Amino acid sequence: MGPLESGPLSTINESLRTTPASDIPDMADLKLTLVVACALVDADKRVLIAQRPEGKTLAGLWEFPGGKCEPGERPEQSLIRELHEELGITVAEPCLAPLTFASYGYESFHLLMPLYICRRWEGIVTAREGQNLAWVRANKLRDYPMPPADIPLIPHLIDLLM
Repeated sequence: MGPLESGPLSTINESLRTTPASDIPDMADLKLTLVVACALVDADKRVLIAQRPEGKTLAGLWEFPGGKCEPGERPEQSLIRELHEELGITVAEPCLAPLTFASYGYESFHLLMPLYICRRWEGIVTAREGQNLAWVRANKLRDYPMPPADIPLIPHLIDLLM
């Protein structure tokens, strides 16, 4: 018996073998959306999160700053643009370090979201789009309601910063 045929993974493998094909979403029917996010980390090892303003999808939830990649943009370019638009800061590409990513299936699209860490930027972080901002210790991020795609990113930040 191989390593995937016994032990804890055998249950997962068995469920994959017995899941009816009709229950598995067809990716051809779902739009893949690439959204980049950044964990800005200050000198006290706190992470910046932003609350989605009223009128936007998932209003009231807290998230890591960032946004959608525009056609022709690399993820780092998108993130640099979004951080300037949302927060009024300038980030140099070498100051962005990829940490992890989220892959989450929403009802009408599938989100792929790389999370970058940034510890250096120019300018003063300012809410430029009507959002609330909070600097939060990584182990307190779960105290803030977040979109489901952001939640799996929290343990990676705790491991890095605590």
